[in-house]
Amino acid sequence: MALLVCLFIPAISNSQTSFPTPKMPSQQNKIIIDKIVEAAHYKNYVIDFCLSKINETSAKEGWNEQKAMEITESINYKNFRDAIYNLFVVYDEVELETLLKAYEKDTAYQTQNIMTTSKVLTNNLNIFANDIVKGKYIAK
Repeated sequence: MALLVCLFIPAISNSQTSFPTPKMPSQQNKIIIDKIVEAAHYKNYVIDFCLSKINETSAKEGWNEQKAMEITESINYKNFRDAIYNLFVVYDEVELETLLKAYEKDTAYQTQNIMTTSKVLTNNLNIFANDIVKGKYIAK
């Protein structure tokens, strides 16, 4: 019995520390999502959001110009892209193409859209921007 318990302890402790990999869309769907992001100017939104956080923190904490520049240069949209892909994972290719057409036709989607109104993505963007401000993306 003791031997049986010892065999399960590693499995129990491992299951508590490993996180499931987030689902990702197919390569084709990623291409469509990238086009949606481009049509909605969401990449610019992400970068502007991060710059705003950097400027706010820099002013509050009195950073020198070198530190502010180093943090600013660490902004890389690609580090946030998987969060966007994950948001769209529930859509199939036809739905994504329909969304893309809507984003390309209607300029209202460029300011109010699924990316700017999603509470989960907004929370992830806040975490991402805070990590940038903390210097977590500075190349060492």
